[in-house]
Amino acid sequence: MKKIASRDNAIFKMLSKIERHSKERRESGKAILDGVHLVESCIASGIEPDLVIVREDCTDKPEILGILKGRECVSMLDTLFDRLSPVKSPTGILALLSIPVPEPAHQPEFCAFLDEIQDPGNMGAILRSAAAAGASDIYLSRGCADPWSPKVLRSGMGAHFSLRIHEDQDLVDAMRHYHGEKIALDLDADISIYDIDLRGKTGFVIGNEGAGISKEVLGCSSARAKIPMPGKIESLNAAQAAAICFFERVRQKA
Repeated sequence: MKKIASRDNAIFKMLSKIERHSKERRESGKAILDGVHLVESCIASGIEPDLVIVREDCTDKPEILGILKGRECVSMLDTLFDRLSPVKSPTGILALLSIPVPEPAHQPEFCAFLDEIQDPGNMGAILRSAAAAGASDIYLSRGCADPWSPKVLRSGMGAHFSLRIHEDQDLVDAMRHYHGEKIALDLDADISIYDIDLRGKTGFVIGNEGAGISKEVLGCSSARAKIPMPGKIESLNAAQAAAICFFERVRQKA
């Protein structure tokens, strides 16, 4: 196994740029997975990482040994690995991934349209809830957080590999071409999400954390719905609201 022991190493420089800069991820089409769970989720989905990077003192860990077998791997000096890892307590393994490019979806049964969701934690949580509820496709407007950033990947907990993630979408165009119900979450709606039939082909529209859904996108929805809140809170976190809607559909179809 090749060892990387210098900051001047070309592989280290390349990985460092990808980990830190969304522009580099977009231009290279690469992302970095951190931790056993994410790497195993990637492999279990049928996607092979381009390269596995292991901390020098972790090469004999049983949970890591199974991942290394039969794959292109390098070991990295602990100080360099810790500089590269986006977490304070690295688990000892990273993987370089070619970001999957989803095929155009053919009228998914269950999907979500995200309009400028900018917080990485919210983005990851929405992806995780969507995957758990059985959604297949997620459409991200051009103002959304980078779904392949380290924080979104950690929050998603492997959800990325159960979804087709369509980035940089014109949501107005994507929604116009979608033949299912397009349910927009709107605090001013007259109808409760619990009073809408969600058992058919459904796409939920989730808006920006502060501004909500843009007028153009809202105009493409087929229905607007609110989540009843009898308490003294004006609104819910975008990820919480999305999860409630996703699992209301699960409940109705049970």
